[in-house]
Amino acid sequence: MIPLRTLYLGRVARLAAPNGAMLARTSLAKFNHAPARTMSTGLNRNSSNQVTGPTAPFGSPARVTAPARSLFTHTTHSCAKCDKAARTLTQTLANNNNREVLPANVTPLHYHLQVEPDLETFKFDGRVKIELQVNDDSVDSVKLNSIEIDIHSAQINDVPAEAINSDTDSQTTEFVFPKGTLAQSGAKPTLDIAFTGTLNENMAGFYRAKYEDKLTGETKYMATTQMEPTDARRAFPCFDEPNLKATFDITLVSKDYLTHLSNMDVKEEIIKGGKKTTHFNTSPKMSTYLVAFIVAELKYVENKDFRIPIRVYATPGNEKDGQYAADLTAKTLAFFESSFGIQYPLPKMDNVAVHEFSAGAMENWGLVTYRVVDVLLDKEHATLGRIQRVAEVVQHELAHQWFGNLVTMDWWEGLWLNEGFATWMSWYSCNEFQPEWKVWEQYVTDTLQGALSLDSLRSSHPIEVPVKKADEINQIFDAISYAKGSSLLRMISKWLGEDVFIKGVSQYLVKFKYGNAKTEDLWDSLAEASGKDVRGVMDIWTKKVGFPVISVEEDGSSVTFKQNRYLSTGDVKPEEDETLYPVFLALKTKDGVDNSQVLNERQKTVELADADFFKVNGDQSGIYITSYSDERWAKLGTQADLLSVEDRTGLVADVNNLAASGYTSTSNFFNLISNWKNEESFVVWQQILNSMAGLKSTWIFESQEARDGLNAFTRDLVKNKTSSLGWNINSTDSFATQHLKVSLFGAACGAQEPTAEKAAIEMFEKYTAGDKEAIPALIKPIVFNAAARVGSKANYEKLYQIYLKPLSSDEKLAALRALGRFTDAELLQRTLGYLFDGTVLSQDIYIPMGGMRATPEGIEALWAWTQENWDELVRRLPPGLSMLGTIVTVSTSGFTSFKKIDEIKAFYADKSTKGFDQGLAQSLDSIRTKAQWVERDAANVYAYLKEHGYCK
Repeated sequence: MIPLRTLYLGRVARLAAPNGAMLARTSLAKFNHAPARTMSTGLNRNSSNQVTGPTAPFGSPARVTAPARSLFTHTTHSCAKCDKAARTLTQTLANNNNREVLPANVTPLHYHLQVEPDLETFKFDGRVKIELQVNDDSVDSVKLNSIEIDIHSAQINDVPAEAINSDTDSQTTEFVFPKGTLAQSGAKPTLDIAFTGTLNENMAGFYRAKYEDKLTGETKYMATTQMEPTDARRAFPCFDEPNLKATFDITLVSKDYLTHLSNMDVKEEIIKGGKKTTHFNTSPKMSTYLVAFIVAELKYVENKDFRIPIRVYATPGNEKDGQYAADLTAKTLAFFESSFGIQYPLPKMDNVAVHEFSAGAMENWGLVTYRVVDVLLDKEHATLGRIQRVAEVVQHELAHQWFGNLVTMDWWEGLWLNEGFATWMSWYSCNEFQPEWKVWEQYVTDTLQGALSLDSLRSSHPIEVPVKKADEINQIFDAISYAKGSSLLRMISKWLGEDVFIKGVSQYLVKFKYGNAKTEDLWDSLAEASGKDVRGVMDIWTKKVGFPVISVEEDGSSVTFKQNRYLSTGDVKPEEDETLYPVFLALKTKDGVDNSQVLNERQKTVELADADFFKVNGDQSGIYITSYSDERWAKLGTQADLLSVEDRTGLVADVNNLAASGYTSTSNFFNLISNWKNEESFVVWQQILNSMAGLKSTWIFESQEARDGLNAFTRDLVKNKTSSLGWNINSTDSFATQHLKVSLFGAACGAQEPTAEKAAIEMFEKYTAGDKEAIPALIKPIVFNAAARVGSKANYEKLYQIYLKPLSSDEKLAALRALGRFTDAELLQRTLGYLFDGTVLSQDIYIPMGGMRATPEGIEALWAWTQENWDELVRRLPPGLSMLGTIVTVSTSGFTSFKKIDEIKAFYADKSTKGFDQGLAQSLDSIRTKAQWVERDAANVYAYLKEHGYCK
């Protein structure tokens, strides 16, 4: 899943804040190349519609064929004795960890689920029959998960329940039966439950999503699902834990003109009396959070290049923009099959654009759901960032079909096994299809920095974080699970070698397919493939919070490296600095990279043959920051020709982080990037501009003189390259050139460079006067933001009309974000008024909020509005879901003073922070970092700007 929090806090948002270029991707899903394997261990349908077993090397059949109906039951292990032992062990471990889990007396084997939604009353009727495995027949009750479900009846093999007890706090329902019921019910008793639910507006469970019919203009609804992490229980009573896998037979009933979709292909469809009933084939064993079904008016486009049907569905009139995703899906599935030697096992793959969606996308097996903008793409009207975003999200969700769906984490502390892998794999595959995007270079400024940013806070958490309650789970869908998890995999692949890494991962997938696994299982598979002590090295990285800063001290040719815990606040306590990480120093010199040096102690000294040039963390593959002396920073600034793109990018990021935390002065940051004004790589420029944006956001409440000085510095920084490149996008421009032009134009406009700003406003005037070719799609967000920065009610009204009647979804969201960038109090209130009156979809309210973070006026107005409307926010976005935490972060983290920390704490002191307490703590930590940076280095920054003529 691509969560909203990471969607917002990823690099798209970071770039959008300073200049609106919307160039970059988020710190989530990414992309390389793996050698093809000859062995396939998936299942195939032959020409007679039989299912053949795994294909042995060179294509010889490994098993006899079986009837298609037994596709999954034939291949999954279901020994009652083993399952009972495993479940008992899991229950024991859970109890030891104080987890809130279901009793182990019964476990699910198979679900027969039927639901019938009504898109007029927004209710749905349901019936679920759960075939049970009895592990302890002395207990005559069954407890499962259920919330916001009205249960009408329950019985086991025609024996009705004596009592039905629901507990809202634990989100469970217990069914109590007469004594001896389970003991006398046979080998596989069936729990039969009739129930009714509500198609809610909270984008969780089985819910309704509102949209405007593109062809008729009518307001309509689709019934769709979002089950991860713990919302299947809102759709039907179930055993809603990831290690309680079962198979599913799903039936949907509705009016006959609606489309029915679920994880599997259609077994039978019956239309009678104006109603349609669709029975789907049996699913493989899977966790409840992967179950999905949709009832809606839908059309589709398809790709027939792969061996199974691949479709992209959307509401009528939108489906044409799904072809890019359909074509990419076909290529990606084939690539993943080839890379890992395991066939995608389901008989079809559907991608669906959902109009109201709390996440970015969700990997439901065989039925992936997306925000509209993350799957539908009109390339002619899209920014580079949008194109990359759709590519990475599609590939991220397809990677989950193996990592998460085929092999699932045993419990939620292993979420990173799902999300870290999907993130790494999307980079891996995108590098295969789009080598010109330089994704592994971009990884340093994108995913790695996203990981370091969150993990530098005192309120961070380990990659494997203990999870005990349902309301804790949503909060770990963050940059630690995604970005740090994938960065760890990148580090391991560099250490073991990519071929060995892929071999070990393949063995892991084969061993645990259709089951659950723990992190230790992955380490053991990689150790088996490599012969190295992977568990001993990597356990520290997954089980301990944070990462180190490596301080470098030089004495002639002797270099001493010392590691300490890094915090962005720079105030590490002794008890927080006890972990010694195994750090791969990767010393780069003129002779190449020495990968033999490992720092797994507090400090060590190394003799260099030539200390004129060296850099720690060659190609920036390690998860740490390096702190050099002022003299070495100055020298590295003149040695760009000896550094790779990843090295230069990493140095910019490191010196910026060190300045923020007090390890070095901000002037070292200014000096380094000033030396690289003629840098050629768009990736390095991307990091330079990201870092400058972070500095400017830290100084956003400082004097106008200081802010003007930072803008003047930025203008001087980009003027040479902007002047030589311009901002006219030509069809002959390479991807890198286009990217660089857009980045520099965005930075120039953001810094109010007169020529660039004038050009932007002229384009805006022509565009809004009717010339729809006046603004190139790639720079449209920049132009819209420039119009907002210039201000005026006239510009506001023009942007508002663009939002109401956009040429594309890209344009719609760019206009919506720009509506938050005005500084006039009346216009800010007008924008805030749209958040609750239906003008802005609930899923999108964070977008204009993000725009407001660009100005002091917007930050203050947003926080005041959040306080005034807190009760309504909680009603619309319940704390148990993820979006409220995102809103809390967006509305608070723009501040930069200790005074605001106290004010925010006071506001939440008498409120329940259940479900977003970690996000709130992280927001306060980030404010504290900025406040300390300003307090410590304001004089240094002002002196530098004054000395170099950027302010008086």
